[in-house]
Amino acid sequence: MTGAVPGPDGLLRCGWGESADDYRVYHDTEWGRPVHGDDALFERVSLEAFQSGLSWITILRRREGFRAAFAGFSIAEVAGFGPDDVERLVQDAGIIRNRAKIEATLANARAAQDLDGGLSALIWGFAPDRGGPAPRTLAEVPAVTPESTALAKELRKQGFRFVGPTTAYALMQACGLVDDHLVDCHVRGAGTARRPV
Repeated sequence: MTGAVPGPDGLLRCGWGESADDYRVYHDTEWGRPVHGDDALFERVSLEAFQSGLSWITILRRREGFRAAFAGFSIAEVAGFGPDDVERLVQDAGIIRNRAKIEATLANARAAQDLDGGLSALIWGFAPDRGGPAPRTLAEVPAVTPESTALAKELRKQGFRFVGPTTAYALMQACGLVDDHLVDCHVRGAGTARRPV
């Protein structure tokens, strides 16, 4: 899969968006569209961290389980979770039961709660200026950028865990800080990859 590929509906999509029905829906309705709000971005940071080392579809198919387990990704609620919650979550078959990632999610909620200005402002502060041509093939889509490296560094400085430069770039792609839909993809430009006004 290099360039945009036609789906059964005749629409051209980024190749990965045609690899499964779940991916098609996510690609067409969510990936690359701007996400704002502290809790909404906390969910995305958390899911990207859980995805580390796994396929995104594994996380996508457990998303509702994650939402139930982590109180809808309410920063205030998750920040209040304690050791009993960690043990409960380690036993929850609806999520990825990785103790280190569970503990990181709780630590990240506490870090998010302590941010001056909030998580949304911090993340969107690293949105790159628009520029450069749209990628024609998946090979032209970077895994890391200077902005994602800077974002990861700042998140770690603020106490976040499981947020390296690659994870930060995946977050930027998923949340519309950048538009990495291929030039021929029917979704290209549907979101506005820019800082909020």
